[in-house]
Amino acid sequence: MFGTALVVLSYSLLNPVLAVRLQTSGASNTAIGVIAMLPFISVAALVPMAPRLFAHVGVGRAYRAGLLLEVLSCAGYLLTDDYRIWCVLAFLSGVGAAAAWNATEALIAHNVPVSHRGRLTGMYQTLLGAGMALGPLLPGMLGLSPLPAMQLACAGLGLALAITLVPAVTRLKAMHDDQAHMSLLSAWRFRPALAWAAMVGGVFEVGLGSITTAYGSQIGLNLAAAVSIAGAMGIGSFACQYPIGWLADHFPARRLFAGGALLLALSAVAFIQASQWPALIWVCAAIWGGVGGALYTLSMIRVAHDFADSSALAGTSATIAGYTAGGAIGPLVSGWMFDHFGVGGQGCWLALLALSLLAMHSRPASAPAARG
Repeated sequence: MFGTALVVLSYSLLNPVLAVRLQTSGASNTAIGVIAMLPFISVAALVPMAPRLFAHVGVGRAYRAGLLLEVLSCAGYLLTDDYRIWCVLAFLSGVGAAAAWNATEALIAHNVPVSHRGRLTGMYQTLLGAGMALGPLLPGMLGLSPLPAMQLACAGLGLALAITLVPAVTRLKAMHDDQAHMSLLSAWRFRPALAWAAMVGGVFEVGLGSITTAYGSQIGLNLAAAVSIAGAMGIGSFACQYPIGWLADHFPARRLFAGGALLLALSAVAFIQASQWPALIWVCAAIWGGVGGALYTLSMIRVAHDFADSSALAGTSATIAGYTAGGAIGPLVSGWMFDHFGVGGQGCWLALLALSLLAMHSRPASAPAARG
């Protein structure tokens, strides 16, 4: 849990700094969106392979290999400014994240007691939210220029790898030995609403940070102020994770999903007025980070319940794939919207996305049988 929290801290520092460097060098919003999208593309592509990878090399070894690849990718940003190479590094960092992220989530879903799934999952997500909140604020707090900020991010990833080298990590399991394999497609069919909720959460929590930061820089904010927009997302995520976990232990998940979707739709409409009232950028960013993260946390909590008798590993893989698809779609569509329709287009497409989730969780529940 702490190793993965350090990874999130490092990348929440690194990604906004990369976005600002690209924006100040003259890159378009779409080009910035592509860089932000690529890690999520590679995660989404590789997550379906995670169960077989874990079975072959072990969860702990796969986790460590993923962290090592993330360290090497981050170090590559320090060696070149070539946009094409940055695209390759962004894709490789996602390969590492596919192993590390899926391993952590599956271990938690498999090992946490039923009575405390909401609270302990919320506690873990709070750690990640703390990393998301602190990382973008570090340049302003420490007076860092882009290059030292990137060096600090690389050091954080190295520390994450170092603290997970303890032997106990290799003894952890993520599924029962006698559990039958369940495919990713079967997991999606079994609980499609969870995958969609995770996708929407991915768009709002991690798919908007770089583009919204670049928008802040575009309207005249300095590095610290622009990057603090991503920090507001992290603060929102940090503040909401444990409360939503507690609520999930006491209230129906469907009601929580619908309430979150409605709040996201209202915040997207409010964002349209950001050009007149710039302070709305930070308010909306905090809501996006908090509610977007809550949607993902709720999805994982439900995975632990709904897939307990089939395959928690398949359920977490399906949810992560949905979330990363959202993280990939978010910056690309948002960059295109900003380039062609401005802040109004951005607010409109986000509102429609949130309303689609509200519509899905307002329908009567169905429970199709799981198939391997």
